[in-house]
Parts: sequence; structure tokens; C-alpha cells
Amino acid sequence: MQLDPIFGLSIVGSFVAFGLVARLYVWPWIRTLEKPAALAILVLPHMFRFVGLSFLEPGVVSPDLSAAFAVSAAYGDLAAAMLAIAATIALSWRAVFAIPLVWVFNLWGTFDLLSAFYRGLANGLEPGSLGATYYIPTFVVPGLLTLHALVFAVLFADKRLKTTVLNGG
Repeated sequence: MQLDPIFGLSIVGSFVAFGLVARLYVWPWIRTLEKPAALAILVLPHMFRFVGLSFLEPGVVSPDLSAAFAVSAAYGDLAAAMLAIAATIALSWRAVFAIPLVWVFNLWGTFDLLSAFYRGLANGLEPGSLGATYYIPTFVVPGLLTLHALVFAVLFADKRLKTTVLNGG
């Protein structure tokens, strides 16, 4: 498959835009919060990843869309959404297993999105076969991967990000 330049440019453009928003606005603010609060904010949008089930909806996608891609992307997103919901609840309850659950969610969610990109390329995904779901890899996925990167940054940061910032770190 030859990569469609408009499709590729849309993906790259979204990564650049989300990266700038994250670097200039989200990260400086997130660093002022305690770790559980920061993680809850970053995980929250992932609860909506059930939207990936639209890859399975006839009429939303072309019948030409590879079933191998559609099924794995749809159910991978559903699993990520369920993990995000569980992690968000655990964080809000300040459960002892909240941070380990965020790790599981973030590793799964990141792997799922990256492997969907790979499967799309390996299965000869044509952008036109995505139909109405075209916005998912060109807009939603870059945003979600940016959030995953921020979650990793918070997970690797000191226990209380707020203390680090206030003490000049």
C-alpha cells in the first residue's frame, strides 16, 4: 500500500498540534496537581474509546475495510475504554491499586493504538475504506497517544508533582 499523502499529512498535523497543546498548556498545568488528580484528568478522555466499535458498523465503514483491522481495532479500543473507566473510578476512590491499574491501562492503550497503526499498514488499509471513521486515525488517535505520553510522564514523575513544581523542580 502506498500511503495517501493527505491521510499521512492529517495524522502528522494532528500529532504536531496535540504535541504543542500538550507541551505549552497541558503539561505546565498538570505538573501543578497531585499525581492521582493529574492521572484522572489524563485518563478520562480514554473512557470514550468505545467509539472504536464504529469500525464494526456496516454503513459507517466501507465493506472493503479489512475485517482483521476492524475487529482488532474495535475490541482493543473497547478494552482500553473499560480499563480507563476502572482506572478513573480507582483514582477517584484513591484505591491502593489505582496507580498499578493506570499502568495496565496505559500500557494496553498505547500498545493497542500503535498496533492498530501497524495492522492498518500491514493490511493495506485504504483511507477511503474508513468511511465516517476517517477522523479516528487522523484526529482521535494522535490526541490519545499524546495523552498516553503525558500519563507516562506523570507515572514516572515524583509522587506529588505539585511539590516538585513548588520547590523549583
